[in-house]
Amino acid sequence: MLKTKKFQKKKENFTCENCGKLIKGTGYTDHCSNCLYSKHVDINPGDREAKCKGLMKPINAEVKNKGYVIYYQCLECSYKFRVKSAPDDNFEKILELTGKPEQNNFSVKNEK
Repeated sequence: MLKTKKFQKKKENFTCENCGKLIKGTGYTDHCSNCLYSKHVDINPGDREAKCKGLMKPINAEVKNKGYVIYYQCLECSYKFRVKSAPDDNFEKILELTGKPEQNNFSVKNEK
């Protein structure tokens, strides 16, 4: 039985379903650089195997390893996920998220 790679590079452009901005994909793009919203489409990055397809709301951000990590929660199924911020992300939005109360119960749930 062949195992699926943990990461599959997918260079795709998309229109953000939250703010409507057209996003040019780089193969690593997984969220809107303007409003930071994402979409619940992957089980492993790039596989497009998630059945939910709900919007992922950015709920928190923190400084980690000289960069920022953005924490998400799916508005449909409550799945939680985190990703590194991208250089072209809206820094003001990231700063707004860092001011939110600590998400003490944030743990990434593995999707089945």
